[in-house]
Amino acid sequence: MPHAILDRPPLLEVSHLDVDYVDPPHPPAAALRGITFTLQRGEALGIVGESGCGKSTLMLTLLRLLPAAGRIVAGSVRLDGVELLDLDARAMAALRWKRIAMIFQGAMNALNPVRTVGEQIAEAIRRHEDVTNRRALDRRVSELLDLVGIAASRREQYPFQYSGGMRQRAMIAMALACSPDIVIADEPTTALDVMIQAQILQLLADLRRQLQLSILLVTHDLGIVAELCDRVLVMYGGVMAEYADADTIYNGAAHPYTQALLQAFPDPTQPAQKLAAIPGAPPRLTDLPPGCRFTPRCPHVFARCHTAQPPLYAVTPAHQASCFRAETTSGGAHA
Repeated sequence: MPHAILDRPPLLEVSHLDVDYVDPPHPPAAALRGITFTLQRGEALGIVGESGCGKSTLMLTLLRLLPAAGRIVAGSVRLDGVELLDLDARAMAALRWKRIAMIFQGAMNALNPVRTVGEQIAEAIRRHEDVTNRRALDRRVSELLDLVGIAASRREQYPFQYSGGMRQRAMIAMALACSPDIVIADEPTTALDVMIQAQILQLLADLRRQLQLSILLVTHDLGIVAELCDRVLVMYGGVMAEYADADTIYNGAAHPYTQALLQAFPDPTQPAQKLAAIPGAPPRLTDLPPGCRFTPRCPHVFARCHTAQPPLYAVTPAHQASCFRAETTSGGAHA
């Protein structure tokens, strides 16, 4: 990442964020613990991990769209210095779409099947930009569709008349409707074929450069992260496993979980190489193991791992890993 980006104050600053899911009379389920990261203007940050690791919960927390059982119990989320967790519901609703927008997973489910694509994009503009003139709305919708590579004449069509790739582009156009600073892309290429995936990724990269967008990319696909992201946050069981720039993650990962994910990822330069698998599954939030949450699946586990969740160690000033094996490398320094 260019030093000029790192030298600026963060656009988004998340600090020690804790989230529970409550289901009385059962004890609260610890969905997120200690999540801390920053996002600079114009930066792309990849949020990586298997299903059930807390990625989507984190994104819904940032937007304060958690389901009824979700509770933010500690931490801070600051956008341009403004504490989002202190905003009332009306102020937060005004901020969504205008400052932070989301490309939801599964465009066919996210789009309303009985309204035209143009109407759905126009609704976001009407609600948040206070634009009511029909001609101005049509012009803005046409500009947005053109921006994502869809002919403006197709704004009167319904989602079922679009291909899967076009629906995903329409979702991106909708997310950009109010010119937000941050776009959250939640698995934006799910269920798309390889060629369409490549087109969507290239579109996101082009829009990021053209509009100076900051992107939070939620995915389990390390190939997508390598293609688009400057930095990577690896999550496991609702906690941070590792946090560093993309080059460090791919070439010097310090956490056994990150290493295992990389070993399970195909290397196109070695087509005959056998892929590794990570035995087991992420822990259930209601049945977390004692100590490190990765202990039941870790090939390097030792006695201490069963007694305490390791803190984030600063392997280098820009590289953090939550693993006791990283303590030696870091000299014991916590992040």
